[in-house]
Amino acid sequence: MISLPEKKLNPAGNSNPVGIFDSGVGGLTVAKKIFELLPYENVVYFGDTARYPYGPRSQKIIRKFSSQDTNFLLSRRVKFIVIACNTASALALEKLKRTYHTPMIGVVEPGASAAVKATRNGKIGVIGTLGTIHSHAYPKAIRRLDPRLEVYSLPCPLFVALAEEGYMDQEVTRLIASEYLHPLIRNGIDTLVLGCTHYPLLKKVISRTMGSKVRLIDSAEETAKEVRKFLEKHRLLRKIRKKPVRRFYVSDIPDRFIEVGERFLKGKIGKVKRIDIDRY
Repeated sequence: MISLPEKKLNPAGNSNPVGIFDSGVGGLTVAKKIFELLPYENVVYFGDTARYPYGPRSQKIIRKFSSQDTNFLLSRRVKFIVIACNTASALALEKLKRTYHTPMIGVVEPGASAAVKATRNGKIGVIGTLGTIHSHAYPKAIRRLDPRLEVYSLPCPLFVALAEEGYMDQEVTRLIASEYLHPLIRNGIDTLVLGCTHYPLLKKVISRTMGSKVRLIDSAEETAKEVRKFLEKHRLLRKIRKKPVRRFYVSDIPDRFIEVGERFLKGKIGKVKRIDIDRY
């Protein structure tokens, strides 16, 4: 699932950080899972808040932004890169893999793989932003693994605003979830991929709306599992069991990122530094 770089991976780089980038704050759900599964790993997170969101933009622009994001992380000597943005994963990952030697992963393939393993009746639903749904990335990834499966994709753009505003379980969230998800219930899916990194925050409402027989696939969690598996296999885990260094960077003023990010992480972020991404 993760391409090996052309150059030999160096176990001496174990203490180098894992790099994560996203178009904004949503990728912190991926970061949170990585913190939980890899508690000693140093991490550098970049949120491209000045150019958020990526979803409505062209593939050419998304690839340009993703290359700049990658260049920034590489300037911080990361040993592995996680593209914690569904849109960038869908439209830029393959080109980035061909361009850079550093191993990297997106959030689409781990989520698709978990959904294929989970489904019992062969009917899988995918919800995401307009950009992710229109890319058809999840159906393509799922059908590469099993072309017999039926995939039903549905954009749920308001879920992003609800998550960022902290509307996790309010009446308005329940009403919007019911309206959005009704077609998937009608199609009889038994597995639902949360194809946006904001959506895990609404997991409780989504699960209640879909019913107990539908399994939710959290792409953030599945991606973190793949990161751990890769680092273990290639002896790239940080060997020192001490408190890790976690640094956060954004491309615009950090105030809003800190406010929403602490809600996502359920804890203090600390200092967030603004950088000029156009330099990269």
